[in-house]
Amino acid sequence: MSGNIYGTLFRLATYGESHGPAIGGVIDGCPAGIKLDLDAIQNDLNRRKPGQSSIVTQRKEPDEVSFYSGIFEGKTTGTPIGFAIHNTNQKSNDYSHIKDSYRPSHADYVYDEKYGIRDYRGGGRSSARETASRVVAGAIAKQFLSPMDIQAYVSGVGTLSLDSHPSEIDFSSVEQNPVRCPDPKMANEMERYIKQIRKEGDTVGGVITCIIKNVPVGLGEPVFDKLHAELSKAMLSINAVKGFEYGSGFKGTQMKGSEHNDLFNSDGTTQTNRSGGIQGGISNGMDIYFNVAFKPVATIMQNQQTINSQGVKVEMQGKGRHDPCVVPRAVPIVEAMSALVLADFMLLKRTNKR
Repeated sequence: MSGNIYGTLFRLATYGESHGPAIGGVIDGCPAGIKLDLDAIQNDLNRRKPGQSSIVTQRKEPDEVSFYSGIFEGKTTGTPIGFAIHNTNQKSNDYSHIKDSYRPSHADYVYDEKYGIRDYRGGGRSSARETASRVVAGAIAKQFLSPMDIQAYVSGVGTLSLDSHPSEIDFSSVEQNPVRCPDPKMANEMERYIKQIRKEGDTVGGVITCIIKNVPVGLGEPVFDKLHAELSKAMLSINAVKGFEYGSGFKGTQMKGSEHNDLFNSDGTTQTNRSGGIQGGISNGMDIYFNVAFKPVATIMQNQQTINSQGVKVEMQGKGRHDPCVVPRAVPIVEAMSALVLADFMLLKRTNKR
């Protein structure tokens, strides 16, 4: 299997399966001398871990990260950073009913067809549990990127949507509710809706919005390696992601050029920011902001018709512990992947300074 490494200079390779002994990764290319706040890394993992509230999967994993190389006396050494997160609460029997059957809209069928072998326990390598390793690497990348500030929040669940512009958000309230929506009233509505969906044995999708502040001018390349293209790739590599838009996004298609253009101030900043902080594939120093769309979780607790490995039609119902809505736990994953993209481009910028 290929495709387990992300990045050009700041590189992350991840390993492990949902119900194996551990998941983890190796970070290559992280500069030496970065003083790490290990509590901040663990805090980001805590924001992603299962079992943290009544509206997420009830799998109980401490998700404590152990580092084995690349850090000495609290600082990065410039050598590969190896780490592991040990799995402690596997219930593999929850998945015995899908050993020979394929969950609709899940990776089961294509995985089996491609590799001829499938770890059906929680999806194995295709499980979203793999993203915990990304959160560790992203938390380290965040500390390398300081004073750049990357913050994400839930702006939509199903048909419920928060209309505030990212620049107007009070981020101090994001972690004050289990949905991670910064508006308390909307957060309550979203929480009630997710609980209702769970009672119905169903799932629902949502939207995460991210804003990145204090970005220097010059990150990204003007042709194939555009900054927004790499951000899009990073977001679309996250499980359940179906869409990405930055700046004015699809709404920009409804505007005239005279309405959409960001006029310059004398210092190079712009009066508006419909470009979303990126022009010509390169950061322009304004805030970068974007939306990421997540589909409903494929595993639902309702009877559905499917096929087994012999192509015979069968009925199945989801079992085990699953999120009725992934977006509350995906907030730190979106932040982490953003940080990995920007860390890579920061190192690349050092190699092509004029």
